[in-house]
Amino acid sequence: MQYVRLGNTGMKVSRLCLGMMTYGDPEWRDWILDEKASRPFVKHALEFGINFFDTADMYSLGASEEITGRALKDFAKRDQVVIATKVFNAMSNDPNDKGLSRKHIMASIDNSLRRLKTDYVDLYQIHRWDYETPIEETLEALHDIVKAGKARYIGASSMYAWQFSSALYRADLHNWTRFVSMQNHYNLVYREEEREMIPLCREEGIAVIPWSPLARGFLAGSRTKKGFGKTARSKSDTFAHNLYYRDSDFAIVDRVVALSKKREVAPAQIALAWMLHKPGVTAPIIGASKLPYLEEAVAAIDIQLSDKEIGSLEELYQPHPVLGHQ
Repeated sequence: MQYVRLGNTGMKVSRLCLGMMTYGDPEWRDWILDEKASRPFVKHALEFGINFFDTADMYSLGASEEITGRALKDFAKRDQVVIATKVFNAMSNDPNDKGLSRKHIMASIDNSLRRLKTDYVDLYQIHRWDYETPIEETLEALHDIVKAGKARYIGASSMYAWQFSSALYRADLHNWTRFVSMQNHYNLVYREEEREMIPLCREEGIAVIPWSPLARGFLAGSRTKKGFGKTARSKSDTFAHNLYYRDSDFAIVDRVVALSKKREVAPAQIALAWMLHKPGVTAPIIGASKLPYLEEAVAAIDIQLSDKEIGSLEELYQPHPVLGHQ
């Protein structure tokens, strides 16, 4: 396993981050693995050298955090892992149980710490931009959480580059804790982040930890235009259906599959290797519902792609509208 700094911080994270959304309560999504099925993934990830784990309060409405906390407590020492979670999405029908108000953030960090069975998280992230709360209110609350020792660092997730730039400016203006990471939507079939967000992050020393580096399984090469795929997730994942499945997307997947056959590796490994070659990318967040997928992802770190191969994978890309956030 390789380890890199998380942006300009001194904290080291594994080159891959294990996303914990897949593990939780099957009643939340029918493709979710329950706790018994989930624990081997955490154990094997640690054995592979992965020290970075990302979850969110809204994943299975808290169950993912609970499973993450119990597994890491059983399989690892707290100071040897990096735990990241997120806040923003509604956790109930209560009007104050969502968003990025000071009230919700202060309650949410305590609830997340309780579920994760830890005194602090290493990275506390805003899951989306809150159009109803002044960003100054959000930033000051996050700053107070860091100063209280409940989070070591703060990060953000999908938003427009102008919004992220505004948040960084206001944090500097008030001498508040700065965001150190951006968890954005980025993969071979959605590269709009290359226009503004990734250059901004590189300029500001912000870690880029993309979600859905395999386009929610689309880049694995098993999706079809009709029926979407064979797995429960591929058939029921309406979010993915709205993000991908253009003709140009399938054309890129064809290139991925062709190169994977030539290199005698899995298509997903080619897609992940491409991302690991991209400037500015710190640690893609991978999901795994089968143990061989986890092993393949780790092996992808050692795949070296030539400039010609990268060019072939990229040349068919067509611009997309902004996808993954509003």
